[in-house]
Amino acid sequence: MPAQQKIVFLDRMSLDANVRKPAFHHEWTEYEASEAGDAASRLAGATIAITNKVPIRAPDLDKLPDLKMIAVAATGINVVDLEVCRERGIVVSNIRDYAVAAVPEHTITLMLALRRNLRAYSDDVAAGRWEKSKTFCLLDHPISDLSGSRLGLIGYGALGKSVAKLALAFGMEVCVYNRSPINDPHVTTLPLDELIRTSDVISLHLPLSDQTRNMIGRAQLEQMKSTAILINTARGGLVDEAALAEALINGRIAGAGFDVLTVEPPQPDNPLLKLRLPNFILTPHTAWASKQAMQTLADQLIDNVEAFVAGKPRNVVV
Repeated sequence: MPAQQKIVFLDRMSLDANVRKPAFHHEWTEYEASEAGDAASRLAGATIAITNKVPIRAPDLDKLPDLKMIAVAATGINVVDLEVCRERGIVVSNIRDYAVAAVPEHTITLMLALRRNLRAYSDDVAAGRWEKSKTFCLLDHPISDLSGSRLGLIGYGALGKSVAKLALAFGMEVCVYNRSPINDPHVTTLPLDELIRTSDVISLHLPLSDQTRNMIGRAQLEQMKSTAILINTARGGLVDEAALAEALINGRIAGAGFDVLTVEPPQPDNPLLKLRLPNFILTPHTAWASKQAMQTLADQLIDNVEAFVAGKPRNVVV
């Protein structure tokens, strides 16, 4: 390993936090943003690459003989060709458990907003309907408590567990579908079909893979209660977006709150972008992005880089 590390951060603008410089001799270059085709040229001569969402694929890696580490400034590592990194001995590290408050709080916020129809009532007030009411309030949209309702969690990692903790504090019954065994006396494990059929709120907390892609499709949406809502703050691609749009338009389910889409930034023809429904809330992949979470991410990112240079790599994916 060379005495001086050359570090290149491909998309610094993706992280609104103080990124301290590593405590070893190095050359640091950062770009606010990079296109997919920029990776090879901008990483030329680099020993350490930092990327959040800029892909580093096999053709790029073939042109980067000096590269020894890729520090992913996120949990998801699908932007990196892991197999080629494994073959070439390039260490890939990611960020873990940095948003265990931010994402669960956003998830609960979406649940509350939808169950209490906040968007519909806010729109009514803006349209002047409250002023014309014959009584002191408007009651045109159903309002339901989280307390006493069943939350179905699909996936039970760190984020799923944090959502469960908050949901239990609200008085919800928490049921979980997870491929690995669960030893938690506060939740009930259910088969996936039963969880989908019986939950009042379904929330997704698992990675995107060939096995989970479109795991919530038309068949699963038809199994849900007509009064149920679907939350996705995990990964785009877990839900068939066209099927969800159809279900919402037809009133097949009561609502949905999403923070992620299959392609980001989204394409103009994404069916969810066209929805103008009070029972659908779409946020632009911001569930993770509290100030506190981003700073934790930034600190862990440099911890990963320093650990690698010290010969004790951490949070290693390959």
